[in-house]
Amino acid sequence: MTGYSFPRDEIDTTTPHSARMYDYFLGGKTHYGVDEEAAEAVISLWPNVRTCARVNRWFMRRAAGWLAAEAGVRQFLDIGAGIPTEPNMHQVTQAVAPETRVVYADNDPIVLTYSEALLESAPEGRTVYLHADAKDPESILSSPELHRTLDFGQPVALSLMALMHFITDKDKPYEIVDALVGALPSGSYLMLSHVTAELDPETWERMTGTLSRHSRGMKDGQARDRSEVTRFFDGLELVDPGIVVAHRWRPDGDDSLADVTDAEASLWAGVARKP
Repeated sequence: MTGYSFPRDEIDTTTPHSARMYDYFLGGKTHYGVDEEAAEAVISLWPNVRTCARVNRWFMRRAAGWLAAEAGVRQFLDIGAGIPTEPNMHQVTQAVAPETRVVYADNDPIVLTYSEALLESAPEGRTVYLHADAKDPESILSSPELHRTLDFGQPVALSLMALMHFITDKDKPYEIVDALVGALPSGSYLMLSHVTAELDPETWERMTGTLSRHSRGMKDGQARDRSEVTRFFDGLELVDPGIVVAHRWRPDGDDSLADVTDAEASLWAGVARKP
């Protein structure tokens, strides 16, 4: 089954956008010339940005697959879903359990336009797209479509992939995560990845100025160190191996990123269970 809940908004194609730049880094086709120009400017200063994007997608697949196969989770809430890039979360989890239900949420008009690709659920399960803002958790948690799709009497996996570094301290990121996790039942999980500057500080310093000039989405971004990322998991039980560089999270013989260094990845990631 599929579903949706969103208005249609205007897309600005004259200004580079972080979601479309991310698509370019991944080799996708959902971007414009202005995004390619800005992305190439970033790549010229941070050649490993494509690797970082690829590592993030790899972590999503590994973590979501583990939650479905090993933890038995059958409900996922993916906030900041981004432009659809196969395999999407419902494809990963429904490959394990076709009855899995996935709710995607994003406030980006470009994601909204291509959201149909997120709604191609296995017939046994369901996918839904909500047009909502992560900075306003209540806009997500109060959605009737959310509660028609997910049973909050059963565990839910909350996915925040490469999202929280777009939310600066002034917007109270820890309170946002606390509100989202607080609404989930015991036995739920948080899976989160977050860009860091501490593994390659010189490169990050060089490219930050370019991101600020070229990308609306990164202008107000904030990289965080391992201790700051760990704080998002306060009160939760970390799954082994804890907070690690994303490509080191349960690789299980997958050698596709075997040669990637921590500096190239520059992304902390982890999964934790709500007691």
